[in-house]
Amino acid sequence: MNVLFGSLSLVVLAAGPVAALTVEEAVRVAVAKNPALAAARQQVVATGGRAEQARLWPNPELELAAEDVPTRGGGLSESVNWIGVAQTVPFPGKKALDARIGRREVTAAEHEYRFRERELVRDVKAAFWRALAAEKKLGVSRELLDLAESLVQVAAKRVEAGATGPQESLRAEIEAERARIELAAEERDRAVALQELATLLGQPNEQLPALQGELLSEVGTDRRAVREEPDTARPAVAPYHPSLAAAQAHRERAELEYRRAKLDPWPDVTLGVAGGRDMATKENLLEFRVSLPLPLFDRAQGRQRETRALAEAARQDTTATAQRLGREFAVANARLRAATEQVAAYRTRILPKTEAALKLVRGGFEAGKFGFLDLVDTQRTLAEARLAYCDKLLELNLALADLDALAGAQSITEESP
Repeated sequence: MNVLFGSLSLVVLAAGPVAALTVEEAVRVAVAKNPALAAARQQVVATGGRAEQARLWPNPELELAAEDVPTRGGGLSESVNWIGVAQTVPFPGKKALDARIGRREVTAAEHEYRFRERELVRDVKAAFWRALAAEKKLGVSRELLDLAESLVQVAAKRVEAGATGPQESLRAEIEAERARIELAAEERDRAVALQELATLLGQPNEQLPALQGELLSEVGTDRRAVREEPDTARPAVAPYHPSLAAAQAHRERAELEYRRAKLDPWPDVTLGVAGGRDMATKENLLEFRVSLPLPLFDRAQGRQRETRALAEAARQDTTATAQRLGREFAVANARLRAATEQVAAYRTRILPKTEAALKLVRGGFEAGKFGFLDLVDTQRTLAEARLAYCDKLLELNLALADLDALAGAQSITEESP
């Protein structure tokens, strides 16, 4: 291809001998190795253990006692010795509510884990698309630098031949310097994007294999729902989003906590039975004990007030979460529609027109109708249009990733049976 007059192309870096990394594989690796998600999994396990502990009765108490131990001598051989066991029996309904509260807490933790997983999947997809877009822009910048350096040579030859003034050579050198600076910036952006992706994959110190994939340039027919108007599509997002499910579980748990607090004034009964022997008279003894606290001062007034307020707060939080999800969905949907329109405009109108303009200027330059600077400006306009097109493709893919997290693809955990 003629370096001077050939049009630039968006280049994907060729994969080396190592296995290529697709966005699907990146998601699988992140779910398996991301330390923050692993910590969230352990939180679910811990919540399950706490729920299991809450439903257990307190352990019985073994009681040993010696009464009427003579001080003049004889010790336990002349005292009344007892051995018994005591068991605290929770008021009916308390442990059943504790078990239900624990189950709701586990359910909330599971939904929160799925929410974190969805967020991680979204972040991995976004990082992958950013890295892929950075590689594409890097390819364009490299071609632009090659073109700029060739223009420096052409301009120098034209100046030597007396066909133009030295300003053309200076302008060409300026364009080459600009291209080098932009290439360095694109290389830095690519390195940052790859580092972000590697960190999300739990491999911050490892070099990633070459990325494989293409940025989507349009929304497929299977994503028809996300292209609907926000007011009609918004209701579909709420019932299936794990953050809303978690908020609902927290609301149910808070309501159960309030019911549990209303049982707190009713005391737990401690029952005891003991057997003894009066060593002095050689009589066997049997004793039954019942004890319970008297709710005279502490009747859980503060606890009931607290749990009632927390239950109301949880109900309001559920409403706020649903409204937030609807708002985020509407924003992401609007971003997607705008990005889709912009990508289509670049693909069908802007890029073809800039390529046609370059073709005309190139022909006019060869015929002597246009100057060298006109050719340089037109070529740079095409390069900038292609870089902007890549940015629009990235915006479209980021909007799709956000919509998948809100209402689209389920997480790996939710897909598993």
